[in-house]
Amino acid sequence: MIGRDDAPGRTVPVDLRLYGILDTGFCGTDVGRLAALASAAARGGCTLLQYREKNIDDARAALARIRAIHEALAGSHVPLLVNDRVDLALAAGVEGVHLGQSDLHPADARRLLGRSAIVGLTLKTGAQADELYRLPVDYACIGGVFSTASKDNPDPPVGLDGLGRILFRGRLARGQNFPLGAIAGIDSSNAAAVIAAGADGVAIISALFAGDDVEARARDLRHRVDSALAARAAVP
Repeated sequence: MIGRDDAPGRTVPVDLRLYGILDTGFCGTDVGRLAALASAAARGGCTLLQYREKNIDDARAALARIRAIHEALAGSHVPLLVNDRVDLALAAGVEGVHLGQSDLHPADARRLLGRSAIVGLTLKTGAQADELYRLPVDYACIGGVFSTASKDNPDPPVGLDGLGRILFRGRLARGQNFPLGAIAGIDSSNAAAVIAAGADGVAIISALFAGDDVEARARDLRHRVDSALAARAAVP
C-alpha cells in the first residue's frame, strides 16, 4: 500500500509516468475534440488524464464534457481526474480529483469521494511537501518546474534543483514509494531530465496536445519517460 496508515487512500498505486492535462484554455471546449484528444492520448501511452477548466461558468456544460471524455476512455484503463471540482467529479463518476492548495481540503474530498477515488495535490514549496504525511492524497505534482504559457503562474519556476529539493522533502514525509510528479513547461527536450531529478512522471499540456498527432506525441513522451526511469533505476 502506498502512503501511511494514518493517511488512508487507495491501495493501488497511481501511475504518473505520463499525465496528460486536457486544459480547456488550450484544448478548447468542443466535446468531440476533447473526447478524441483523450482517446488518442490514451492510445499513445498516457497513464493518467485530467480535465481542467478554470472559472467554470456553466457547470452543466462542463459536466457533459467530462462525461464525454470519460466515455471515450472506457476500456483504456486510464483514469480520469477533474481539476478542483469535487462536485463535478462525483457527478460524472470519474476516478478522482486533483486539488490545488486553495481548493477543498483533501480530507473533505476523500470523505466525499471515498477511499477508492484518486485524490491528487499540487505542491509548490518544500513546506507544503512537509505536510504530506498527514494528508489523504494518493500522489502529488510539483510545479511549476519551468516557465509555461499554459497557465498564469505568479510564482517563479522552481527549476530542476528546486524540484529535487521538494521531491526530497516529499519523500521524507510520505516514503520512497509515494508517487511524485512534476508539471509546467515539460516537453520532449527536458522530460528525461525531470525524471533524472527524481520525479516519477510528468504532467503535460501543450507538448502533448498541440498539433494533430497526439497519439504519436504521447508515444514519444512515454518512451522518453520510461527510458529515463530505467536509466535511473540502473544507477546503484
